[in-house]
Amino acid sequence: MTALMKRAVFVRSRGVGARGIKVTERSVYRGPHLYSTRPMIRIQLDLRDLEQWPTDRLPHFTDQLLALLPGLATHGCSYRQPGGLLRRMRQGTWLGHVIEHVALELQTLAGLKVTRGKTRSVKGRPGVYNMLYAYRDEQAGLAAGAHAIRLVAALLPSPLGKVDGLELLDTPALDDVRDVGAIAADLKARLRAGALGPTTRALVEAAERRGIPVMRLNEQSLIQLGHGSRQKRIRASITGDTSQIAVDIAGDKSLTKRLLAEAGLPVPRGVVVRSEDEAVREGRRLGVPVVVKPLDGNHGRGVTTGLFAEDALRQAFQLAARHSRRVIVEQQVPGNDHRILVIGGKMVAVAERLPAQVVGDGFHSIRQLIEFLNDDPRRGDGHENMLTRIAIDGAMLALLAKQGRTPDTVPMAAERVVLRDTANLSTGGTAVDRTDVIHPANIAIAEQAAAVVGLDVCGIDFLSPDISRPVRETGGGIVEVNAAPGFRMHLEPSSGTPRDVAGPVIEALFPRGSRSRVPIFAITGTNGKSTTVRMVARILCKDGRNVGMTTTSGIYFNGHLMMAADASGPKSARAVLRNPKVDVAVLETARGGILREGLGFDGADIGAVLNVTADHLGLKGIDTVEELADVKGVVVESVARRGHSILNADDPMCWRIARHARGRLVWFSLSGGADMSEAMRRHIADGGMAVLREPGADGGTIVLHRAGERIMVIAAAEIPATLGGIAEFNLANALAAVAMCAAEGVSLASIREGLRDFTTSFEDSPGRLNVHDAHGRRFILDYAHNPAGLSALGQVIERLRGRHKRVIGMVSIPGDRRDEDIVEMGQLAAGIFDEIIFREAPDGRGRPPGETNGLMSQGAMLSGMATERVHRIVDELEAVTTTLAMSEAGDLLVLMPTSVEAVWQQILAFAPGPAPVPVARRRAHV
Repeated sequence: MTALMKRAVFVRSRGVGARGIKVTERSVYRGPHLYSTRPMIRIQLDLRDLEQWPTDRLPHFTDQLLALLPGLATHGCSYRQPGGLLRRMRQGTWLGHVIEHVALELQTLAGLKVTRGKTRSVKGRPGVYNMLYAYRDEQAGLAAGAHAIRLVAALLPSPLGKVDGLELLDTPALDDVRDVGAIAADLKARLRAGALGPTTRALVEAAERRGIPVMRLNEQSLIQLGHGSRQKRIRASITGDTSQIAVDIAGDKSLTKRLLAEAGLPVPRGVVVRSEDEAVREGRRLGVPVVVKPLDGNHGRGVTTGLFAEDALRQAFQLAARHSRRVIVEQQVPGNDHRILVIGGKMVAVAERLPAQVVGDGFHSIRQLIEFLNDDPRRGDGHENMLTRIAIDGAMLALLAKQGRTPDTVPMAAERVVLRDTANLSTGGTAVDRTDVIHPANIAIAEQAAAVVGLDVCGIDFLSPDISRPVRETGGGIVEVNAAPGFRMHLEPSSGTPRDVAGPVIEALFPRGSRSRVPIFAITGTNGKSTTVRMVARILCKDGRNVGMTTTSGIYFNGHLMMAADASGPKSARAVLRNPKVDVAVLETARGGILREGLGFDGADIGAVLNVTADHLGLKGIDTVEELADVKGVVVESVARRGHSILNADDPMCWRIARHARGRLVWFSLSGGADMSEAMRRHIADGGMAVLREPGADGGTIVLHRAGERIMVIAAAEIPATLGGIAEFNLANALAAVAMCAAEGVSLASIREGLRDFTTSFEDSPGRLNVHDAHGRRFILDYAHNPAGLSALGQVIERLRGRHKRVIGMVSIPGDRRDEDIVEMGQLAAGIFDEIIFREAPDGRGRPPGETNGLMSQGAMLSGMATERVHRIVDELEAVTTTLAMSEAGDLLVLMPTSVEAVWQQILAFAPGPAPVPVARRRAHV
């Protein structure tokens, strides 16, 4: 009986079902997230019946997997030593954990160095696991996960080897899902499709070693290093500091040579020609041998050397003319081909370049010898590897023909056959490092040449018979000066010492002591995020900073709306950090983006959690307030070591979050003075920073405690957003704003000016406690979209109630909240308003029309509100029209919008008409 048959009998005898593995979710985390600060891929797996079958109960599974992937035996896993994973599998571990390691190992086989992973069970869902693993390339990482799942499933007894839901991933189509070689080839192909070239990759890695943020701006090699106004850009070895004039000069070989000659630097004589006859005539005048090349070519294309005969000159001209309308004919100076790399005016590396060549063995043809060379794993297509494969083309055939050979010629043993006129790596050449032997006089010539042309990163093609001796003694000279020189030959020469040539470029762009980052303020919480973000931004503008800001209403620059959108996620954060005018970023950071792909940055200077209350529970696996606090805590867990974490001392969840917050802790609280908690007294006594509201008339006073000093900042009544001190939730927002700005070192004068200038107008904070008085009525527009927000708004309404006849509320809550949250919203509304119009969000968030209104109405009825005072209208704008129409002079109308701009315009356009028909008669969707 075969092993497969034995496994099938084994499984059937135990009555296992035929459900297999199901992929239920996936996320690509590009910034810090709930599970780690590092980029990772999360794939949620439902093992279904396989939950009952750990690896020790699956006959032969471990041995077969190790036979396919022997590298798994080196994985340390929880034992942190080679063989750890194998030990876990022998003892018995679940398949989600195994798939995690397979995904890592497959990436390793493709050349990606990734080792970090974790697999965690999902609470309350037996058999469901979040499998996480590191990645370097997003597409290859996702494909590795898909391959890993299918490979593991293929080793399971039928019918357990079924997989559902792989459409969530980029599922590769292979004839044999267990073909590890084909899997590695697939991953390598995906890597090549989006990979950076060797030069760009080296620069990116050098920047990352310095802790400089890296952002790829296109699918090619345009890279942003740093953030905002401190950023620099590179495209390969062209930097943002590279002069366009210098690039133009280097691209004009004739002009370059003339400028170098006028500076007294050694260059061959030459002339620009436009015809074959002119090329022949100038070749005779210069004296053979000569070189013919395009005026503005690169990578050795169209270059022919060692020309003596007229026919050869004419053919060389035709070849060069394919690449440029103007052609150079110049003396061929003696010497070997060297590339001298000058960065920031200093020589950093020298490589001697050897043209593509083969050495005969007396048995194999030139074609076969080329194939042997191309088998070197260091060789690839184009610039993808450190060496380039040698291609047999017209130029090579012509050169061989001049030697009386063809690709099928068999050279004698030890006979060297040169295959190219030029020594470029892009045509299959090799390089030998000569940095330690170049003569100082040659270094001086190269550095002067870079200065004459004006390039910050400069590759100088230098011919010299002996680079260790002065070129003025040996003959030779500069034949070209190149912008955007490639680094391959220096990073990994064919022989000699590799040179870190990327580091000096980064040093030139970001000298030691300079900063590559702008300050990042990341603000999260259940309520108050948008208002606090706007307060902080206003203060920073008053302090003279250029402020990029994101909120749920859009992306702003210095208070001006640049893009209207819900911009509280990572994509919008990255947009702000790409803006070269931004000196400081103030980012509203919502839970949805954190759960979807993590933060849009690798760390914040100032991270703030304003509060954590029951909202959005039951979504994306977050079912409790504690779990929600863990999500929001990602913001302060990502704070830089020298940064500050700002937390609300009045919120118990913030004390939970504080255990993992990084940087210095700064607390804010509405309970200062005699009401101060003992914990806060200890924090202040230890020299900690805190911003507190000390009690007093009209809301009290904001006081800053810092390094043992007590500083009066501003009276609450002086802050227009607090409505004279009665809007305590905006006072709490102001406390947080003061704490953040004080931690950043903003002057108290700017803090005070910013808070005094910030109002609750629609222009300053759309949809956040906007007050409008007209037609004898007062209108309040506020986005109180959850019970905590409505409760806080209710406190303000209670203090205003005595000034109005009735309080009418248009109330809503998104339909994706839990039933109990929606009912609670209705209960709270019943205790605040005299008349209620319940309405729904435009998209329903997964609920049919009328269901959300029905649940809110149920809550209002449970609180004892009379039926005739509860009105239900599904459409938002119709609900606004009804609310306005039923009002009378002396009423306070409170509208809680989804479409903030549209509702505000309805309020502004409202004009009282005849007495309305009683609304109770026209209620919809009861």
